Amino acid sequence: MSSYQATVEWSRQGAAFLDNKYSREHTWLFDGGVTVAGSSSAHVVPVPYSNPAAVDPEEALIVALASCHMLSFLYVAAKRGFVVDSYHDEATGKMAKNEAGKFWVSEVTLHPKIQFSGEKVPDASEIEKLHHQAHEECFIANSVKTEVRVAAQIR
Repeated sequence: MSSYQATVEWSRQGAAFLDNKYSREHTWLFDGGVTVAGSSSAHVVPVPYSNPAAVDPEEALIVALASCHMLSFLYVAAKRGFVVDSYHDEATGKMAKNEAGKFWVSEVTLHPKIQFSGEKVPDASEIEKLHHQAHEECFIANSVKTEVRVAAQIR
């Protein structure tokens, strides 16, 4: 089966560290050469120790689920003969405490807006089926216990 690799780099850069007043900014490096600025969420660790302009792990989880769902949806739609012209999703996530009192991303809601064209355009029922199958096919959704919901908007 496939194997994937990503690198995370962080350096203390002379900060005291034990007082918890160190930067959480770090870098994500991917095998294709892309570098992404990472940080803890400013909702969790205050500025200046977090960088709100960087991607935090919670956002990364949300976008990974949204991206995987989209890619699965496009695959399923093509297999069923539907032409997708555009796909736009403003996904959201919710943080909650679990039974042990630990925070986790408990829910991710996808809000896809999809535009179809061609002779065969799916109705609302068929779109719901496409999303269900896409969810079943999504590797990331199959890897997490977070509830993933789809609140599709039909164009």
